[in-house]
Amino acid sequence: MTDQSPLSGRVALVSGAAQGIGLAIAQGLVQRGCQVVMADPGTGIDGHGADPTIVKQAAAALGAAALPFADSIASPAAAQAAVELAVKRFGGVDIVVNNAAILRDAFIFKLDPGDFEAVIRANLLAAAYVLGAATPVMRDQVKAGRGGEPYGWGRLVNIVSTAGFYGNYGQAAYASAKAGLIGLTRVAALDMARSQVTCNAVAPFAATRVTESIKPANDGQAQYKARALTVSPVHVANFVAFLSGPAAQGISGQIFGVRGRELFLFSQSRPIARVASPAGEWSEASLSEALAKDFAGRYVELGTDLEAFSGEPLI
Repeated sequence: MTDQSPLSGRVALVSGAAQGIGLAIAQGLVQRGCQVVMADPGTGIDGHGADPTIVKQAAAALGAAALPFADSIASPAAAQAAVELAVKRFGGVDIVVNNAAILRDAFIFKLDPGDFEAVIRANLLAAAYVLGAATPVMRDQVKAGRGGEPYGWGRLVNIVSTAGFYGNYGQAAYASAKAGLIGLTRVAALDMARSQVTCNAVAPFAATRVTESIKPANDGQAQYKARALTVSPVHVANFVAFLSGPAAQGISGQIFGVRGRELFLFSQSRPIARVASPAGEWSEASLSEALAKDFAGRYVELGTDLEAFSGEPLI
């Protein structure tokens, strides 16, 4: 990319940036003129262990425009330190991509509290900590006129999952964290609207350590895994780069999906039907009758995200 790239001069912080989708996002941003802090402790997909050499090597491959940050951002202090590194070395922080995630799957009747809390901490709390550290900097940058007038440099992107609104067998922790991240996206979009900072969520379909770890429960899930493993994460990276640029200034608070060359815009939970008691409190009989009449045909069926997206992707 040349100096004329719409992202030239911007500074990004990407979590989970040393492998998979996060690495593709970091590479795409650097190619478009960004400087990037790559945060990744090098843990396994289950969050165990750590290898700082992974992110250091990934950053070195991208050259002087990339800096490694090998501490886990699943703590307020580390998240603050990552943001401070971006400001100190690159002069600010204009783009945040919360991509880091771990998996510790178990059926709800076998829930392990420690594992559940670890997933929430890595997948949801870490994102909140990073946003809590980065958004004050972004608000100050608005006041300082960073990037010119009108301000349009602030971009927050949360990498979510369709498991957060479809659900999937044995993924109580993962789905809960991703659903929480969708709620966090909406609130951040509202809170930062006056500062002209956007916040959106992207559900990716691509070959990652997450898809590799899927243990199919049926034929539909087996098809999903086989097809997802053929989809390059570059498609997700390209769309994240678009959301980070000036053409996406008017897009905020939305949930997107990217599967190869396909782009999805997801609906968000809003009332689709209403009944009211004609007088007084409901009786069991009147409530049953009303629900059967007005709600029964509109209930959302049980089905997992893996089955819903088991079709052939466009690649």
